[in-house]
Amino acid sequence: MQIFDGIISDRGSKYAVSGGPCGSPDEAKAFLKTLCRKKKFLKATHNSWAVLLDDDGPVKNDDGESGAGMVIVRMLEREGVKNHIVVVTRWYGGKHLGGDRFRHVQTAVRHYLDTAL
Repeated sequence: MQIFDGIISDRGSKYAVSGGPCGSPDEAKAFLKTLCRKKKFLKATHNSWAVLLDDDGPVKNDDGESGAGMVIVRMLEREGVKNHIVVVTRWYGGKHLGGDRFRHVQTAVRHYLDTAL
């Protein structure tokens, strides 16, 4: 598991991105459970994630950040990254970000792909 914390800050919201190998929906659940053992991530507003699995195709969860999982799926598809989960974590800062939240999800995933893979 690799975690990059504090990579984006906008109007009080803060973002982190993490990821690691993942071969099944059960492994995705286990990854999130391990991530949320860190109290900071457990208290996050959103832990949006996605993984492209060889057998099951894309599996994603927006965790209340509508559309974020699909943004991650599209980026993983473009890069051809399979069997690797990427989680974008957001701590809400009190102000709505509108469409900028999608840009921040993309920036976080790009940071992960460029740094971790």
